[in-house]
Amino acid sequence: MAARARGFTLIEIAIVLVIIGLLLGGILKGQELLTAARVRNIIQQQEQYKTAFIGFQDRYRNPPGDYAQATANIKDVAPGPCGTPNPDGNGNGNNRVEATGSENTLAWEHLSKAGFITVVYTCATTVGAGTSPRNRYEQPLEIVFDDQYAGTAPARHNLKTGGRIPSNLLAEVDRKIDDGVATTGEFRAALATGITATECYAAATGAWQADNPGNNCMGASLF
Repeated sequence: MAARARGFTLIEIAIVLVIIGLLLGGILKGQELLTAARVRNIIQQQEQYKTAFIGFQDRYRNPPGDYAQATANIKDVAPGPCGTPNPDGNGNGNNRVEATGSENTLAWEHLSKAGFITVVYTCATTVGAGTSPRNRYEQPLEIVFDDQYAGTAPARHNLKTGGRIPSNLLAEVDRKIDDGVATTGEFRAALATGITATECYAAATGAWQADNPGNNCMGASLF
């Protein structure tokens, strides 16, 4: 007598569905934890280097990179390849960390040698050419006086996060530390060569692109 084929019971199907649900829940939870960790890393970097900037300015009465007496008053700051017209390790002392004269790269040299950051910095003529701090996507951070950020943009000192950051992560950073809008407040979308602004935020509303995020975005913390 032929044996009858045996199907799955309702209990067995239910167990399988529960297992699948647990696996999917674990994957989603893992993704949430990974996103949260990346957001915390961006926030920590912004807070760390903003604090270093303010501390340096309070001590020396000039911003890092702009300080005209750095080689005289900061140990180990010496003439080096930091660009023209300031190749001697000093800024021009006008209270602006300018890209002209490579003060935006010299800033990391001053912060490092003055002990405000632990990064061992090698002075260079362009952002990222030396061992400046980098984000988790290996893109260099930048301290600079400019207007390259979204919204109403008078020139101000700002700390850029570095590029290659997905816009949904920057949206979460903005919600946690500011107003959640890419074009207003003290944390905004940054503008730079190679970054397509429309992939990062909507200019009309200031909303970060979170549902369909761009993968090469940058933020800026304004001082």
